[in-house]
Amino acid sequence: MKPKETVFVIPTYRLRDVAETVEKYDDNFWTNGHAPKIIVFDDSSLANHEKYYPLLEGTKTVNEIFYVGPREKEEFINFLNERLRDRKLESLVRNLFRPSYGGNRNFTLMYTLGHLMISSDDDMRPDALIETSPESLATEEICRGKLFKPQENGYVHRSFDLLTAFEDVLGKRVSQVPENYEIGEFVVDTTMELETNTTKGYFRENSLLLKEGEISEDAVVKIAQTFRTGTNDIDTLDFVHMYLNNEEQLCPDDLNELYVLINFRPVVTNKNWRMDCGVAGYDNRLGLPPFFPTRLRFEDYIYRLWIQQDNILAAHVDAVQNHVRNNYMRNPLVSEIFNEEISNLLKRKIKDSLYQIDDLGIKFDYYGEVTLQDSEEILDRIAAIHTKILMTAKATQNEERRRSLQRFADSLFRVFYGFEPDFFQQNVSRIVDDVVSQFHAALEIRPTLVEICYFQKDRQDLPQTRVKNHKLKSRNGYKAVV
Repeated sequence: MKPKETVFVIPTYRLRDVAETVEKYDDNFWTNGHAPKIIVFDDSSLANHEKYYPLLEGTKTVNEIFYVGPREKEEFINFLNERLRDRKLESLVRNLFRPSYGGNRNFTLMYTLGHLMISSDDDMRPDALIETSPESLATEEICRGKLFKPQENGYVHRSFDLLTAFEDVLGKRVSQVPENYEIGEFVVDTTMELETNTTKGYFRENSLLLKEGEISEDAVVKIAQTFRTGTNDIDTLDFVHMYLNNEEQLCPDDLNELYVLINFRPVVTNKNWRMDCGVAGYDNRLGLPPFFPTRLRFEDYIYRLWIQQDNILAAHVDAVQNHVRNNYMRNPLVSEIFNEEISNLLKRKIKDSLYQIDDLGIKFDYYGEVTLQDSEEILDRIAAIHTKILMTAKATQNEERRRSLQRFADSLFRVFYGFEPDFFQQNVSRIVDDVVSQFHAALEIRPTLVEICYFQKDRQDLPQTRVKNHKLKSRNGYKAVV
C-alpha cells in the first residue's frame, strides 16, 4: 500500500453547485499550509455531468482536483465484477454502489482505502457561526448552541484549520490525543433521543452533555467529526415547527433561522450516537464498514452501531463547519418527513436485532417486517402535525401564508397515503423489505471487495480524472501556467 496520506472528498449529486464548495475548501487548506488530494465523487446522471462538468473545470485552486463521476464509477464497477468472475454477484456489487446517499459514500471509502479520509458535503463550508460573547460551559457540557434570526446581530463567521483538527486525533490512541480533549463514554443531546437522534420537540437552544465512562488505553479513534452551525443536525419536523411558529415565513422550504454555537470543546468518546457524516473524518487505513446503500437519509447509522466496540473511539474535533442547506435538487419537505419516519423505524429495528460487530460490518436479525402498531404510531404522529398545520392556516392573517400552509397540509396528506392505515402499512412494508434486503447484501459482499481494492490500489489508482481547472500558485492572485 502507498504511504498514508489525508484525502479530502466531497460526495455530491449537485454538480452544478459543487464548484464553490471546492474553492472554499481549497482556500482553507492553502491558508493553513495544507496540500491534500481533493476528490469530487459525483452521483449525477451522465446528462447532468456533461451539462455541469465545465463549471468544475472553471474553478481556480491551488491543489489538484480529481473527479469520480458516472464514467469513472462504471469503470470501477466493471473492474470489481471482472475480478469477482461470478455473474451472480454483479447485482450485489451494483447495489452497494447504487446512486444514493450511501452508495456514493461507499465509493469514497474504496478510493481512500489505506489512508485517512476527510469528507464534507457539497453544502458545507469551512467556517462557522460563533456567538460574539461566548459563555462558559458547565462541567459536563461540551457544546451549547441556539437559533438566531438571520438579521440578528451577535455572531461572526470564524474559520478553523480543519485538516490539523482531524489529524490530531484520527488513528490515534487515547494517550496520543491532545490534552485539551475531554474523554468520556458518550454524548447526550438535550433535545434528542439518544439512540435514534429523533428530536423530543422544538427547542431554540440545546447542549451536548458528556457522560463519564472508562476507555481502554489501547482504543483508537476511527471516526471523527467537527461541530456544525448554520442548519443544525435536526429532524425535518423541526423545520415544520420553525415554519409554524414564524408568522412571517411564507414558504416551508425557506430557512429563516440559523444555528449558532455559543461555545464548544473537543471530546473523545467510547460511543457516538451523534455521528454526522456530512462533516466527518475516518481512519480508513485498514478498511471500514460500508454505509447503508440507501436514498433515505440515515446511511451513516451503521457507524453509530459499529462504534459501540470497546476498542474503537469517536471524536468531536476542535473545529466547526457551517451548513448552508442547499434546496436545489432536495426532496420536498413532505417527502423528507416521510423518509425520516421510515428511517427512524429502521434504526430501531436494526439496533434491537444487532447481534455481531466486526472489523468491516455488522450483523442483525431484522428482515423487514412492519407491524400494524409500527405503522399506526407513525400515522398518529403525522396526523397530529397535519391538524396543527390546518389550525395554524386558519389562524393566520396573511392570505399568502394561509394558502402555503394549506398546500403543505394537502401534500402531507397525499404523501402519507391519505392517512389510510391499511394502505400505508402495505406500502411501508414493501419499502422497508426492499431496503433491508439491500443492506444485508451490501454487508455480505463488502469484505471481498475491500480485499480486491486494497491490493489494486498498491499498484495503481482507481479510475479517476484530474480536473483540468485553473491552477494557482497561491491564493494571493498569482496564477500558474497549466
